[in-house]
Formats: sequence, C-alpha cells, structure tokens
Amino acid sequence: MNIGEAAKLSDLSVKTIRYYEDIALVKPDRLENGYRDYSDADIHCLIFLQRARGLGFSIDECRLLLSLYEDDHRSSRDVKAIAKDKLAEIDRKIDELQALKNTLKTLVKNCHGDDKPDCPIIDNLSGQRAQ
Repeated sequence: MNIGEAAKLSDLSVKTIRYYEDIALVKPDRLENGYRDYSDADIHCLIFLQRARGLGFSIDECRLLLSLYEDDHRSSRDVKAIAKDKLAEIDRKIDELQALKNTLKTLVKNCHGDDKPDCPIIDNLSGQRAQ
C-alpha cells in the first residue's frame, strides 16, 4: 500500500512516516516506479511506533522496543525494565512540574494584581527579592 494509506491506518502523518524511514525505523519495499510499498508488517510496525511515542518513549527507546518486538526470543524482563525506566522518568517530570506549579501559585497569590508597579512575579523573574 502507499504512504497515504499507511498514514491513515497507523494514525501517523506522511511526514512522520518519511522521517521514520529516514532514520531506518521502517524500511518499506519500493515499487518499480520508486514509490514506497508498505506491507502489513510495516503497518504493524508504524502502529507500534505511534503507540510507543504516545506513551512518551524516545526514538532510541522505540528503536530498542521495536527490536524486542521483532525478537521472538526476547525476555519480557528487558521490556519491563525499559517501561519501568520510562515510568521513573515520568514521575520525575511530574515532580518537577508540581514544583513549578507550586512556585507559580505562590507568586500569583502574593501579587496584588492592582495598578501599582510592585509585582512579586516580575521581581522573581528578574532575580530580585520583593521588598
């Protein structure tokens, strides 16, 4: 099938599919006229990549997961370790975002929001302490 059909079936853009091909995540056959010819296996690979990227896995992590997906002798332990590492990374990001939220919440709370120029938000962003 052509790249447009592959895009529809995998819920990826044509541009993304071309990028995945450029970085050798997918390798569709070529027809005599040079057009890409995506097989059912290619579509499964694209769907796998779309779902993995949707869960936050990086390209390199997707490459590793894809190699495990294609390995009939893989150990689920290896797959679980990758997923646990991603989960820990997500937890760290959540903690960072929560700290940012708390800081911004405090700044907003301490700003009077009136017509005066004094503003703890601006003071904080500029590195000055509120007086």
